[in-house]
Amino acid sequence: QAHLGESGGGVVQAGGSLTLACTVSGRTLWRPAMGWFRQAPGKEREFVASINWAGSTNYADSVKGRFFISINNVKGMASLQMNSLEPEDTGVYYCAVGTNYGDTSPARYDYWGQGTQVTVSS
Repeated sequence: QAHLGESGGGVVQAGGSLTLACTVSGRTLWRPAMGWFRQAPGKEREFVASINWAGSTNYADSVKGRFFISINNVKGMASLQMNSLEPEDTGVYYCAVGTNYGDTSPARYDYWGQGTQVTVSS
């Protein structure tokens, strides 16, 4: 059965690190790119990072140098290593699959996971 799921969220102090994982199962969900987005309370969903199966990456300016996205073609999994976390990074983090890793609009991604909560305390 096709499934897209995130894991690895939690509560961390400012300056700490977390690693999120997104697993894709089922051939119907396979797309050329995987992306991470986040949504804080009362705010719109925003782009964080994306990657294609060749390893090309794209990052939002707010996370460049702190977050790193990687992909495992064999396992069908994308990871998001988040370092130097800030309270502004708090939100629900979603992974999604799409056609072009250069796309930063949520509307360009086809399927979404349920999300995982990340809370950064000051």
